Amino acid sequence: MNTYLKAGVLLLCTLMVTACQDFLDEDFKSELSPTNTFTSTYGFEVGVSGLYALTRSEYNTYGEGGAYIHNGACPYEALQVATDIVSLGYGDASLTAFANLTLTPEERFVGTYWNWAYSLIASANEILLFSEKNTNWDQPSDKELFQAEARFFRAYAYRTLMYLYGDVPYVETILYDFQLNFTRTPREEVLGHVIEDLQFSAEHLPENPDSEGFKPGRLTRWAAYHLLSEMYLLQENYALAGEAALEVINSGYFELMKTRFGVKKDEPGDPFSDLFVENNQNRKSGNRESIWVLQFEFNTIGGGTNSDDWTRRAWNPKYQNITGFVLADTLGGRGLAQIVPMKWWVGTDGTNASGDIEGIFDDADIRNSNYNIKRNWYYNNSGEPSLYGKKANITDQTWLSANTLFPALTKFFYGREENLSLTGSYKDRMKFRLAETYLLLAEAYLGQDNPSKAAEAVNEVRRRSGASVINTGEMNMDFLLDERIRELVGEESRRFTLVRTHKLVERVKEHNDALRDKVRDFHALWPIPQSIINANKDVEFPQNDGYGN
Repeated sequence: MNTYLKAGVLLLCTLMVTACQDFLDEDFKSELSPTNTFTSTYGFEVGVSGLYALTRSEYNTYGEGGAYIHNGACPYEALQVATDIVSLGYGDASLTAFANLTLTPEERFVGTYWNWAYSLIASANEILLFSEKNTNWDQPSDKELFQAEARFFRAYAYRTLMYLYGDVPYVETILYDFQLNFTRTPREEVLGHVIEDLQFSAEHLPENPDSEGFKPGRLTRWAAYHLLSEMYLLQENYALAGEAALEVINSGYFELMKTRFGVKKDEPGDPFSDLFVENNQNRKSGNRESIWVLQFEFNTIGGGTNSDDWTRRAWNPKYQNITGFVLADTLGGRGLAQIVPMKWWVGTDGTNASGDIEGIFDDADIRNSNYNIKRNWYYNNSGEPSLYGKKANITDQTWLSANTLFPALTKFFYGREENLSLTGSYKDRMKFRLAETYLLLAEAYLGQDNPSKAAEAVNEVRRRSGASVINTGEMNMDFLLDERIRELVGEESRRFTLVRTHKLVERVKEHNDALRDKVRDFHALWPIPQSIINANKDVEFPQNDGYGN
């Protein structure tokens, strides 16, 4: 157990505590120790940059370009399968057990998510420890600033642990002594600590994301309030969840993007599709909806690598396997179709697939336009003149069997003409944006039995998309969960949302044909990694229900 909980200490020496010019974007060039690094404001800037890098590594896949966490394809998609939105497609072996509900405590991502979270926690704890020892600050507020960032990341890591494993050991300091006697801290107690961390962060993080010299991707207090709203929802403290969401909404720094903006504003598209165009995620593009953006940009030192964020490959069809198609950046680059959208929500309109299913979008909803969900595919290989330029039909065979063509989310399209086989997505990733804050507010109002206010919050999001406004009688949790699909599909961790709202089993039974008769209440949690149980020799470390001893 100690190996995993202290992993961040070792990572801090090799990854985090290293020299860098730009605290968010630069690569790490030399190894330093905490005792001679955490001695000045600059040293803590170097250290905190490691927390941002370690957070981005949540999306690591295989081990090229410095990736070290998961060493398997598309770990983030393990949080999408076995829910109500996608089926397993091409079926990468690292996703199969998650999609089929055949998880064991030895499954790779079961262990790597645990390791990632405790690495981030240990690294944050080290910054907190040394910040109490340091007296050499450029500004009197520097100490609290770096503590606020460290406490945010610690809270973010515990968020993942609580959602996936339930009760987990709570560690708030560096553990230098070898231990084999960890115990599982009740989730409610861990959640209380998470909320305390986020309250501190909301008080001490920077306020103005437009201030001079403020770097893209750096946290503000509004990111803390956004996450605080979600954690209050998990705590079922709905009044405080609503207050935290309103702090962000009423801050004056953010707005839903309702007009065209960014690098392709004069090309065909709409304000929703603009959000996901490369280089449109940060505020310098005119995007005032993003609250926190992970920095993965292409050909930038310290940015993305081929091992970062394969979400595009997971969601996009293998169109390149069809005669008449060749890889193209305009078609999203090379997809692997590891997961495919379910018919019930995306609909079959515009396809030749069976079912005549309307889906969950209004006709006028721009989130359902071909700029955002690509249903019209045309053969693009000029070497096949008999096919070139003609429409390729989506059928049950291409959608559900071969996974070569189906309605695809263009928000994850990414391609480079100079290297169409790129594995990484390389686009900066909006982790929090204002549309979700409104939907968290709606969830808070539902928790307070106020569907009228919840409908108002949802309608703010729907008006931007051109969808019809809803009334109080239509507003319930299932509608809100559908709205989160319309707005946030693929962006949110769908498993987290369904677990928080106590809807996982119900929604899987309703919408996931393959798992309808298999899903059980215990599937709301993953098993504890077996390596953790085996290492904790001095005290029994119980396994989660349903996964053996």
